Amino acid sequence: MQFTDLKAQYAALKTAIDARIQRVLDHGQYIMGPEVAEMESALAGLTGAPHCVAVASGTEALLIALLAIGLKPGDEVITTPFTFAATAEVIALLGGVPVYVDIEPDTCNIDASLVEAAISPRTRAIMPVSLYGQVADMAELNAIAGRHGLIVVEDAAQSLGASYQGRRSGNLSTLACTSFFPSKPLGCYGDGGALFTADSGLARAAREIRVHGQSGRYHHTRIGVGGRMDTLQCAVVLAKLQRFDWELERRRALGTRYGQLIAASGAPIELLGLRPDRDCVWAQYTVVLDHRAAVQQALHAAAIPSAVHYPKPLHHQPAFAAGHDPAAHPHSIRAAQRVLSLPMSADLSEADQDRVVAALVAAVESAASAQPVTV
Repeated sequence: MQFTDLKAQYAALKTAIDARIQRVLDHGQYIMGPEVAEMESALAGLTGAPHCVAVASGTEALLIALLAIGLKPGDEVITTPFTFAATAEVIALLGGVPVYVDIEPDTCNIDASLVEAAISPRTRAIMPVSLYGQVADMAELNAIAGRHGLIVVEDAAQSLGASYQGRRSGNLSTLACTSFFPSKPLGCYGDGGALFTADSGLARAAREIRVHGQSGRYHHTRIGVGGRMDTLQCAVVLAKLQRFDWELERRRALGTRYGQLIAASGAPIELLGLRPDRDCVWAQYTVVLDHRAAVQQALHAAAIPSAVHYPKPLHHQPAFAAGHDPAAHPHSIRAAQRVLSLPMSADLSEADQDRVVAALVAAVESAASAQPVTV
């Protein structure tokens, strides 16, 4: 069993993917070929955002977004400590200061009710992460940003295709960034990413920044990076888009079924909270449980892959811990100790899903019964 079954996805899309790749090999425009603009147009239509800028990775998208808004050394960006390192990494790379706000214990997304208290005169932006495929409370975050003159940058690396109050992730704030890392809901066969915005000035800045700050050939108007997404990767995304709507529905259905099976088992396994005004595309299907190491060991013995997203909050990571209280953000600490991600992809069969849940329940119950009883 695969944790993310890219082989089955390729088998289903082989004709389309091979044809798209062959087209690029035939025209030979490997950098900024026609598929780049074609993909940007398709993704703008998917999200509803007026502008899409294809870039080299999800990390590069975040970096370019912060460059586009003019983040300066010493500027603060409020974000969550329970995320992949790239979220804080790009802030630090520009000399900015990540300011962490704890998560909601049930959704694992940033707790919007705690954000306003973290704002200082140096705050420039808020960067929520739409973790596991469910969007954070963007309406409240946008309202806070509006009151304080801040910019919201959605880290949508895991949530492309998800909806929030009738709109799509990527079109919910001033800027949004996504990733096409192969295991994402919409992935390429290498690195790739995109930035979304309704602001034409920011879109123009992002397009210049991704080509070393050029507004014309060899005319550099700003500091930039080598941040282009290559044409072959865009071709793969375009081929995958032909069944992306089906894949999103399949992920939602599998996520619902996982929850039903686990709840019916009665095992001491917590499900992530889902808010009624949004959906989840389950970039990872993640549960919360005790005795994680023992459970993972048992799953491995049963040939069931699993993963932890993420085992340490950022304020416990050596690169990002300086100046932060290690005891702060208790919900993030608790989540990092207890989350476990199970196999999830659109091609996961119900039979395999049944096998995953059966093994999980047995592992959890065995681990719980093995613990000493305290009186």
